[in-house]
Amino acid sequence: MYFARNPKFYFKRMKKSFLILMLTVIVSAASCSFTSKVENDPDKDKLLIDLISYVLGKGHYDAKDINDDFSKEVFSDYVDALDPLKRYFYQSDIDEFKDYEKLIDDEIRNKEITFFNLTYQRLQQRMTEARTLYKEILDTPFNFGKDEMIDTDYENLAYVKNKKEMKDRWRLQLKFNALSSYYDKVEEQLDSVTQNKDYKRKTSVALEGEARDITKSSLQEYFEFADDLERKDWFSIYINSIVEEFDPHTYYFAPQDKDRFDIAMSGKLEGIGARLQKKNDNVKIIEIISGGPAWRGNKVEVGDFIMKVKQEEEEEPVSIVGMRLDDAVSLIKGPKGTKVTLTVKKVDGTTENIEIVRDVVELEETYAKSSVVKKNDKTFGVINLPKFYFNMQDYNQRNAAKDVKQEIIRLKEQDMDGLVVDLRDNGGGSLQTVVDIAGLFIEKGPVVQVRTKGESPEVLSDKDRNILWDGPLVILVNELSASASEILAAAMQDYKRAIIIGSKQTYGKGTVQNVMDLNRWMRSNDFGDLGALKLTTQKFYRVNGGSTQLEGVKSDVVVPDRYSYIDIGEKDQENPLPWDKIAAADYDLWDGYIDFNQTITNSKERMSKNDQLKLIEENAKWVRQKRDIDRYSLQYDKYKANIELNEKQAERFDAINDYKTNLTFESLPYEKQLIKTDTVLAEKRKRWHKSLSKDVYVEEAISVLEDLKINNIRRSKNPLSLKN
Repeated sequence: MYFARNPKFYFKRMKKSFLILMLTVIVSAASCSFTSKVENDPDKDKLLIDLISYVLGKGHYDAKDINDDFSKEVFSDYVDALDPLKRYFYQSDIDEFKDYEKLIDDEIRNKEITFFNLTYQRLQQRMTEARTLYKEILDTPFNFGKDEMIDTDYENLAYVKNKKEMKDRWRLQLKFNALSSYYDKVEEQLDSVTQNKDYKRKTSVALEGEARDITKSSLQEYFEFADDLERKDWFSIYINSIVEEFDPHTYYFAPQDKDRFDIAMSGKLEGIGARLQKKNDNVKIIEIISGGPAWRGNKVEVGDFIMKVKQEEEEEPVSIVGMRLDDAVSLIKGPKGTKVTLTVKKVDGTTENIEIVRDVVELEETYAKSSVVKKNDKTFGVINLPKFYFNMQDYNQRNAAKDVKQEIIRLKEQDMDGLVVDLRDNGGGSLQTVVDIAGLFIEKGPVVQVRTKGESPEVLSDKDRNILWDGPLVILVNELSASASEILAAAMQDYKRAIIIGSKQTYGKGTVQNVMDLNRWMRSNDFGDLGALKLTTQKFYRVNGGSTQLEGVKSDVVVPDRYSYIDIGEKDQENPLPWDKIAAADYDLWDGYIDFNQTITNSKERMSKNDQLKLIEENAKWVRQKRDIDRYSLQYDKYKANIELNEKQAERFDAINDYKTNLTFESLPYEKQLIKTDTVLAEKRKRWHKSLSKDVYVEEAISVLEDLKINNIRRSKNPLSLKN
């Protein structure tokens, strides 16, 4: 079972941003599977529609009726996904599309894709027109002295009625972009003049021209990325506009997307260990992954361009210049132990053939990491868990539960007196890892209840009486702690095993997804890989019977953070499943603490008087206020005045970043040895430890651990707690 990662603020797949996200995938993917540049077979599209609608009807936890109302919702979301900024379609296009507003349900039943074909062809036409339009606009200087406004509330913006209105809409958006660059150019010049009296100033005309060139270059890259999108990519957007009407977490993965998903969940890939980006028809190395083959070979570096790729069994290399990034990556990556030769144009302009033996590459930032900190002669441990990762093909391989267990063992070797588990921004992962991790902190008992529609709840329990850590425990959460994070926090809260510090409530995702390989539903398949469907099949419940759906987990000690006034939870999504409650499971409260409730009271009092948190809350309110602004002046003086006002208002929040605790964090002995030879890891840990030393939430967590008094009689009853 899998709990989808679900961060809306900077992770969420917002429906109105589908195109942007598709382009981002093309730009940043370093783990794509091969996709040949062939237009989709319409028969395959019809098969996918038929198959997915069948699986949804049979397998979804709360399958919807596919009727006219459903059709209208799909229509609205799909059109919005194709043109979120309303800069391609005319009102006449929308009027023509509306003939299908109540017919999508019929097309699904009849395996027809007429509506998709119409919108796809029209979008390609409008994008071609836009290419000409933006170049024409950017050939003419902008008048930044003219007083005009731009409205960025695109959701409520009307579609244009004619070409004149379309050109003006593009003009305002491009002027807005160029104005931002022009402002930066002016400020940079002022700084240069201040630092160097002999600096040769440029005229405002020259700076405006440079600003337009930057905007033009950005648009050229944008349309280059759009050119890489194939018909099947747009068809995936159509399919997902259908399936996400069932709930926010049901999602169709095209074959290459499924590959990326597997890597994200396991934190592993097989290849050379470099992240790539397409830049003007070239493939550029933008990151070398620490510990990977490219890093170990030390022959390629960030900024190099890969020109050709040669497999060890082939005689001639293949040029990847101008190739889709997905296709180029598929040539570069490959099974562990195989060789690939890259023709690389180095940063210094030289060209070199570099042979690399592919290997399993672990994405270190995915995995659990720990640190130790001393305070008042006591030693405390912090474990940061970014996600509940696991290998979808083999759970017995590296996973979050195994790593957390190992980190606790290592921390105990340092005579740890208390433990903080940091689940902030952790969007979820594997259900089994949650149960296994919870079992490290309790003797035995239920951890979570899972219900399939129409069936009695299944109680998933820790059955091992062995407790790895029975000392003081604090769990940190925030609004982006979702799904599996909420299960662990909820279980520890219900048992009164840990004190939960964080946001008013966590994300609020209480549903279970399974990833279904669509190819397995086919007796025979002449169309190639059909991809997979991530499908909501169950809901989970706390051991006390309550659901975390919509409500999340309410922290024992509520502290403000930057997300406090931003709508980013499950309750703010489209089509979420409702909250409900079932009977509680049979469990016993933890009796290992003496002063659990008093410790919470003490923490609340400290937090209510904390000036840093008061400032963070003020900043969160201010950010929300600024986010609600959607009209901006395009006159330079007013634009500048607005920026200066914002900067002046923001000055009072500078102290947030200046905050420092008196705590010093350091790596465990085993990691110190690794850092001696791994400069990348050393820099990552240096930044993390610096961040921890400025973190008011971690500071309070350590104080709570200090306050928690342990029932020594309870500990003596559990000799197994000392076992590794």
